[in-house]
Amino acid sequence: MTQVRGNAAAQAAFLAALGGGALHHAWLIAGPEGVGKMRFAQAAATRMLAQASAGVPLGSGLAVPETHPVHALVAAGSHPDLRTLRRLPKDAEKPDQDLARSIPIAQVRALQPMLATTPSMGPRRVVIIDSIDDLERPGASNALLKNLEEPPAGTIFLLVSHAPGRLLPTIRSRCRLLRFEALDDRDMAAAIRDARPEADDQELAALLAAGQGSPGRALRYAGLDVAGLDAAIAGIADDGDPKNARRVRLAKALAGKTAQPRYEAFLDRVPAYIAQAARTRSGTALATALDAHAAARDLAGAAIGLSLDPQATVFGMADIVARLRT
Repeated sequence: MTQVRGNAAAQAAFLAALGGGALHHAWLIAGPEGVGKMRFAQAAATRMLAQASAGVPLGSGLAVPETHPVHALVAAGSHPDLRTLRRLPKDAEKPDQDLARSIPIAQVRALQPMLATTPSMGPRRVVIIDSIDDLERPGASNALLKNLEEPPAGTIFLLVSHAPGRLLPTIRSRCRLLRFEALDDRDMAAAIRDARPEADDQELAALLAAGQGSPGRALRYAGLDVAGLDAAIAGIADDGDPKNARRVRLAKALAGKTAQPRYEAFLDRVPAYIAQAARTRSGTALATALDAHAAARDLAGAAIGLSLDPQATVFGMADIVARLRT
């Protein structure tokens, strides 16, 4: 299992509780998307299950040796004392297609047969929910709440949340909070290298800039020449593209079916670029950037959902970026 990068304080707090023998039954792992919360939950679950079983001695930290039988079972998704709830594909026969909008009550209720029995391989079991924000309300949330209020013996819940303020207060109140933050450049670079050891220095620098402390966000742009997209956006912002030459080239490059991933990355990058530009402005220039950001965000949101024409959308986005010219 790849090392969990960054957020050393959160990791240390959990390990101290685990080593102290008085482990809280529910942990709310909260923070921005893409900063390693689910990776931590998986590593913590593996560590707890390995510690609760007889076998290969464990060292310090979260790591579990690959030779440990628990490591192999978790990696294969077959450990009997570990369950992970997440949104499922809308069509079970097409797992690569769109996911359901939420985690329904049926998935939460499906935990009950396991929770009604004793753990199979030791005194502990773990339930991960990625993410708790996706629970269908009120049904699924209330069904989970019953388990948090009266936790089955030996059961630890790891609840991943990108927006803990939106959760039911009754759920938050029954959890111990582990706060995760954006990663610094050093940990970001290490996380990107873990996932893309083949990335050259130019791609690494571009992904660092695009990720803004989130390895998950950065890796969504991997292999899409995000540096080239950012340069094209910056060029339009710098001179306004008075003859439309830059936007014509960009629209042609992003219009084909094979360019869909880069097109979607472009839709993400424009609002992010404008937001970054706004941080350096004041007065009228700031107001212009804020208006442009709102317009770009709205257009980006509509482009995919309404299947807008890519070329027309790129032109529209370029018009918005051109407003930044001063």
